[in-house]
Amino acid sequence: MSEDVLHAVENGVAWITLNRPEAMNAVTWDQRERIIALLADASADPEVRAVVITATGRGFCAGADLRGGPPASPADGERVAGDVARMIRRGAQRFVGAVLDCEKPVIAAVNGTAAGIGAHLAFACDLVLAAEPAKFVEVFVRRGIVPDGGGAYLLPRLVGPQRAKELMFFGDAVPAAEARAMGLVNRVVPAEELEKTAREWAERLAQGPTRALALTKQLVNASLDTDRASAFTAEANAQELCMTTRDAQEGVAAFVERRTPTYGGR
Repeated sequence: MSEDVLHAVENGVAWITLNRPEAMNAVTWDQRERIIALLADASADPEVRAVVITATGRGFCAGADLRGGPPASPADGERVAGDVARMIRRGAQRFVGAVLDCEKPVIAAVNGTAAGIGAHLAFACDLVLAAEPAKFVEVFVRRGIVPDGGGAYLLPRLVGPQRAKELMFFGDAVPAAEARAMGLVNRVVPAEELEKTAREWAERLAQGPTRALALTKQLVNASLDTDRASAFTAEANAQELCMTTRDAQEGVAAFVERRTPTYGGR
């Protein structure tokens, strides 16, 4: 199991790498649980100030591999109403939610095909880098099922409802350059530059005011589901909290002293 998800912390960045290249990194239940735990650990660890999620081989994540997961129905094989919904809540939705709720900035470095829950894993990240050969596929319609893992929540917020429906209704593969043009990807780079660019972005974030970034992430994510008055109240409260941090004090002092601030993540 430890080899299916690689994990390392370097220069304040937690690297989480899917490592089942022979399966195009189709994600198993055990891998999901491991990644959920690693994201929770990253939130709690002051030495981790940014996260990168990437993969080995030609695929980023080809979707869900349900083999080896907990049974979705009783031992006699008869499916009971609620089994599938429970499996989705405990699996795909917790997986995507763990990325959205991580208190550190999360970068997706998409090296290849991201399909189904793999695409939603990338879209849940705060920033998305894609290698030129990468592509994104809302594959669910090809299987006669609805998008799960937060797809119908994430996509309309990224590209609008009409474009989201187009992607979900047809299930066509979207090349990286097209994904960038429609707002699903921040930047497309040559494959050989993906890791280097992800490292540069992540280490730059790791040198930033960590709590301010966490609060900014929370404000932006929450703003998509709230009214203006609530958003303004949340913003004011976040600034109140932020101004108690050492990094905020350092930022103000550096401005007054006309120097570059040095943030410690606290």
